[in-house]
Amino acid sequence: MVKQKDFADYFGVEPYEVIAPSEQTRPFVFNSPHSGRIYPEGFLASSRLDSLSIRASEDYYVDQFFDKVAQFGVPFLKANFPRAWLDVNREPYELDPKMFDAELPSYINRNSIRVAGGLGTIPKIVAEKKDIYHHKLPLCESLDRIEHLYRPYHETLRKLIARTHATFGYSFLIDCHSMPSNAGQGNSAPRPDFIIGDRYGASADKCLMQIALLLLNNMGYHAVSNKPYAGGFITEHYGRPRKNLHALQIEINRGLYIDEQTLELKPSFAGLQSDLQRFSTQFMHYVEHEFSNIQAAAE
Repeated sequence: MVKQKDFADYFGVEPYEVIAPSEQTRPFVFNSPHSGRIYPEGFLASSRLDSLSIRASEDYYVDQFFDKVAQFGVPFLKANFPRAWLDVNREPYELDPKMFDAELPSYINRNSIRVAGGLGTIPKIVAEKKDIYHHKLPLCESLDRIEHLYRPYHETLRKLIARTHATFGYSFLIDCHSMPSNAGQGNSAPRPDFIIGDRYGASADKCLMQIALLLLNNMGYHAVSNKPYAGGFITEHYGRPRKNLHALQIEINRGLYIDEQTLELKPSFAGLQSDLQRFSTQFMHYVEHEFSNIQAAAE
């Protein structure tokens, strides 16, 4: 069986990391599960895609928008392994049986919409429906990815949230992603700069959505809620607002900061980075000082 330390050897670094403050002083946890951009030679050799095409599902450089939150007393968890290799924003066992060289165990979820679309826990495709592999995968090695990387990643996230909740009485998870620039809301509607997802109110108190949209729109951006991205498995799984466990997903339009064909950063990257750092601090400050008052007023 492959152990987590072996994955560190495989990727050349720890497969994920927590950027932690010396002391956590705010009830927030930030997470970037899809911005990993280390593609080992062994993975590339197993793929039919080149080193550029295989990055099509990556949340390009999203970690660099939020990795300064530790300076403000907040932990930040980020993946270094790529989403194309393992997607931790899925159930642990959403797998396509046609991808593997042996029969899947009975507990596998092989019928989810995400599996049907080729985007299971071990993805079949990247964006634009490009197949990743040119052969079937060894089932044992594939299950090792889940047992020895997916599960430790989620255990780390779970502990960060639990510790936050125990310390402050509530916690706010901000799950950070990016979206293709063509992810609009219809042919006649402008493409949003940001989509904030709260699973239509199921993963967070509705006032958090209102605060996030207000801040982003006041900064001159076009921010909308939930459509077409309401939040994935992480938002759904960790958001329990009745237990004071809140989770929001933020999707950033890649066209704001990167050339999606060459993956070269645009000159606008630095400005967006500064704006998102300002948004993060303002959002945390506003929630800390106004959340209880807004909740009470809504009751």
